[in-house]
Amino acid sequence: MSEIITNYQAPADLLKDKIILVTGAGDGIGRATAKACAAHGATVILLGRTVSKLEAVYDEIEAAGGPKPAILPVDLSDVRWEQLEYLAQGVDQEFGRLDGLVHCAGVLGQRTPIANYHYANWQQVMQINVNAAFGLTKAMLPLLEESKAGSIIFTSSSVGLKGRAYWGAYSVSKFATEGLMQVLADEVDGVSNIRVNSVNPGATRTNMRAAAYPAEDPATVTTPEDIMPTYLYLMGDDSLGVSGKQFNAQS
Repeated sequence: MSEIITNYQAPADLLKDKIILVTGAGDGIGRATAKACAAHGATVILLGRTVSKLEAVYDEIEAAGGPKPAILPVDLSDVRWEQLEYLAQGVDQEFGRLDGLVHCAGVLGQRTPIANYHYANWQQVMQINVNAAFGLTKAMLPLLEESKAGSIIFTSSSVGLKGRAYWGAYSVSKFATEGLMQVLADEVDGVSNIRVNSVNPGATRTNMRAAAYPAEDPATVTTPEDIMPTYLYLMGDDSLGVSGKQFNAQS
């Protein structure tokens, strides 16, 4: 059963002194999430592939008066476990804990029938959307345990709740994302301060959306900034005790 939190008004200091890692932070929903978390007091760790995009977000956060962020340039398409362990060690040395992990990185892959799907492209989508998210979560779990109230948010999709023709690996990867969220939430229930949830952003004005719907007028689509109430609610302490749930960011 999906939950909907669209009218949440986040207090200005909601995330004060929290350390939050956002993947895919250079663009789209990840960029908006990083900026929103920083605007509400968090020190944000910006993880993404393109350094120039991460630096632009870094500059935007500093210009807005947010806490000084950190940059982690990582290509999730071929990241190895040893690299993820190294990243976790770096976060531990710098901050000593992690209060939040928001998975926004993802790729669309092909829009084509399963019978025509390229095997290598399928593997790439699964690697970035599922395997890397699992690996990063596993690596960061000990640091999230150090938080008084750790929160993990997985970004899902409507096609991860009901399969749709021609959405291929992307749809399947988002079903896997929902499964990963549910399994992890059940495992930490009652034995950890960590809560785990997923967000279906709905139709959102991103480059991925434009690639999936090239004929669509972007001006008719909700902006990433407009769906931030759901992400802020799940990252802040107002959602303490909420775990294992799937949220829709738009009604």
